[in-house]
Amino acid sequence: MTYLRLTIALGLAALTAACDKKAEAPASKDSSQPVSATSSMPGAMAMEPSAAAAIEAKGHGIVTAIDKTASMITLSHDAIPEAKWPAMTMGFKAAPGVTDAVAVGDKVDFDITIKGSVGEVTAIHKR
Repeated sequence: MTYLRLTIALGLAALTAACDKKAEAPASKDSSQPVSATSSMPGAMAMEPSAAAAIEAKGHGIVTAIDKTASMITLSHDAIPEAKWPAMTMGFKAAPGVTDAVAVGDKVDFDITIKGSVGEVTAIHKR
């Protein structure tokens, strides 16, 4: 019974202390500034670039597949810091001529344009 009374007393004390705190002032509503979903979360890391801003980046990797009819190339690439992407294997849309410049198994350096979580390989060169 004493344990129950102590628990209730501590709970009421915590609630009273929380009620005395002032609410944080809301952020200004400046419509000219885009709001990030993670901007209000301290310590939050963005996992991908904004869909509105295209990012130009360079990467290094190995060609694992080519689909010339769909203009797609699959690369096992190192981390791409500009996009906050870890090393992985993924397929990309390929600009004209990219799929003709390399073969499966080639080690390559490539340029990529990233919009949101989608990338397009714009240039590629064998290492």
